Amino acid sequence: MKEITYTGDTDFENIPSLKDKALRINLNADIYGTFSEIGAGQETVRHFFRAGGASGTIAKAMSAYDKDFSDAIYGIEEDRRYVTEARLRKMLNHEVNLMEERITRERHPNKIFFSYANTVATIDFAKQYKGHGWVGIKYQVGSAQEYNEIVLHIRFKETDARLQQETLGKLGTNLIYGAFYKYNQPRKLLRYLYDHLDKDQLEIDTINFSGPVFEDVDNRLMSLQLVKNGMTDAVMFAPDGNNVLPARVLYKKNILALRGSFRPVTKVNMDMLEKSLEMFVKENKVEKERTQVIFEITLSNLRAEGKIDEQDFMDRAKLLCSLGQTVLISNFQEYYKLVEYFSQYTKNRMGLAMGVNNLVDIFDEKYYRHLSGGILEAFGKLFYKDLRVYLYPMENEDGSLTTSENVKVHPRMKELFKFFKYNGKVVDISDVDASSLSVFSRKVLKMIVNNEDGWEAMLPEGVDNLIKEESLFGWESEEVMHRR
Repeated sequence: MKEITYTGDTDFENIPSLKDKALRINLNADIYGTFSEIGAGQETVRHFFRAGGASGTIAKAMSAYDKDFSDAIYGIEEDRRYVTEARLRKMLNHEVNLMEERITRERHPNKIFFSYANTVATIDFAKQYKGHGWVGIKYQVGSAQEYNEIVLHIRFKETDARLQQETLGKLGTNLIYGAFYKYNQPRKLLRYLYDHLDKDQLEIDTINFSGPVFEDVDNRLMSLQLVKNGMTDAVMFAPDGNNVLPARVLYKKNILALRGSFRPVTKVNMDMLEKSLEMFVKENKVEKERTQVIFEITLSNLRAEGKIDEQDFMDRAKLLCSLGQTVLISNFQEYYKLVEYFSQYTKNRMGLAMGVNNLVDIFDEKYYRHLSGGILEAFGKLFYKDLRVYLYPMENEDGSLTTSENVKVHPRMKELFKFFKYNGKVVDISDVDASSLSVFSRKVLKMIVNNEDGWEAMLPEGVDNLIKEESLFGWESEEVMHRR
């Protein structure tokens, strides 16, 4: 049984043309599959037809545009929506199953099947919604092997439907080529999705790899690459480690967000969450069952010595996931950008839980010099929404607490701070766990690295065991230290 082996291009600058990519697929006698495209024409398969030699590659190309006809083929979605991940996966599975039924392995022992699909909505006539879609491929790299999948979500940035269609066709061609010839280099595969495309044309905000050739791929690390490479401003992943579509998680939800380094997550982080959430759900217009808690880590928080420490990121991610939390990795250094991002998906009430130092930073003018309206423009974006800041107190060296009543902001900002406080936009978190006030992540991290005693008590239940079991944050057992 034949298997595709990687013989790809080593010169990053020498990017094959779209025609060359499609032709290389077409001229491989073993690659054989279907194209199912809904919502933006037959834009991907067009590249393969035009390249030549497509008769041995394209089993079928179709567009089930009519909803009733589409339902008859792929079934009816519970939510009656068509541009969804569930719809895409049904398309991929249906077409692969048809090929397996209709093309016998006895006659075609070396055929390597694939199914490419997309379901998209391009820009509307009013140009209010720029459009989005799901794109994916289910495929083999050897005729006797199980199937692999790459599924991604895109957002169009162009304001012309025809341009969006062309962009989708280029992306689809890059994906199919990358799936077959870059699969053993998933990071490069990710970057090559933008061959012949610009980042102001298209945003990729979710991607998941699965299957035997991707068994060593961690989708959390892949989500980090999306932000790191500038493909999107923020990605989200669920407790199970898979990337999830932010729109699906945040849509019409009340949102409570905690920003931090979580290096590692400590009892003070969880106390801040618990106490702020109690206050948040008591607010008007907040329904507990429609409230989403988000732990957010900014890209700047992931940088160590000027670059992103991916192992360090994975350590934090494992701990947060073990606590059942949803994590957002963002490129938003300023809080108002985070609020603007959330506002794309919900008009409901939002809350930010933070410590005193974070609040002081918010009232520092230096972060807003790039805005024509300065700090007032930023605060307009931050607080004009239905937002409230829940402030966790800071314990001082003399045992006293710093709260919103005695926090010191820059003298020029004092009256502005009073305005927000008196209007209920900044409220103190009460009834905090006094024993957690002296816990700081950097202190815990130093104790872990130096193998000091006592750090376990500063962490949520079970987190210390996970750190030891998986040797996170540089922790080493005494047995390992003795062997060195």
